[in-house]
Amino acid sequence: MAGTFTTRTITTGATETMHDLTNACSAFLREAAHGRNGLLNVFTPHATSGLAVIETGAGSDDDLLAALRGILPADDRWGDRHGGPGHGSGHVLPALVPPHATLPVVDGELELGDSQSVVLVNTDRDGPERQVRLSFLG
Repeated sequence: MAGTFTTRTITTGATETMHDLTNACSAFLREAAHGRNGLLNVFTPHATSGLAVIETGAGSDDDLLAALRGILPADDRWGDRHGGPGHGSGHVLPALVPPHATLPVVDGELELGDSQSVVLVNTDRDGPERQVRLSFLG
């Protein structure tokens, strides 16, 4: 199987955020898939970020961030204490929101369900940029 990949830099700033990657994924597939079927792998090589497939714009994105704040409060309870206050909670995030997603590609198009988006989830306030690697296997 031939593969193609690219790395994108996402500016996340100094606040917790969800960044929609769906358009970037679709643009990459237009260049890489050439109408073929296969898989898109999305990976972020950061210990404090994850990837999710979720509805955006209707409140689910804010709900996810609120749920993560409840489960992983940014306070001093964490054993990992390097970085800013609460940084240790970010290192637990990838266990709940994994740093990878593998998605179907049909006829060169990302095959998501209605209202689904691919998002980078970042709760780390210490890292203003994140890398995302997109790989097509087909």
